Amino acid sequence: MSITVCTGKLHCVTVTGAKLDYEGSITIDPVLMEAAGIMPFQLLHINSMANAVHWETYAIPGKRASGDICLNGCPARLFQPGDKVIILSLEQMTRAEAAKVEHKVVYVNAKNKPIRTEIKKASKL
Repeated sequence: MSITVCTGKLHCVTVTGAKLDYEGSITIDPVLMEAAGIMPFQLLHINSMANAVHWETYAIPGKRASGDICLNGCPARLFQPGDKVIILSLEQMTRAEAAKVEHKVVYVNAKNKPIRTEIKKASKL
């Protein structure tokens, strides 16, 4: 049996774009994706810090070192440039695998550049 585990988090990143005329997804700077362990096309949860709006979509890599966080398609009506969001990456795994997870929390500056990453180990909780 598998469970869903949060393995990565981009904490309080700033939305840089919202493109309604797009087939959907969230464009993320590959530097941020790598820091949080997010894979292209991985399902993500996006949560607004301003109003608790929640959206699920998949990640696509943007331009490297751009700081891009762009909501594409329908969520462009819910999130606007300048909004702060939390992006959670999830994975399916067994309970035994989950007990060994290293959860990465990536903190950024005002330009969405990583300033530090905390790794939280399930085995130490």
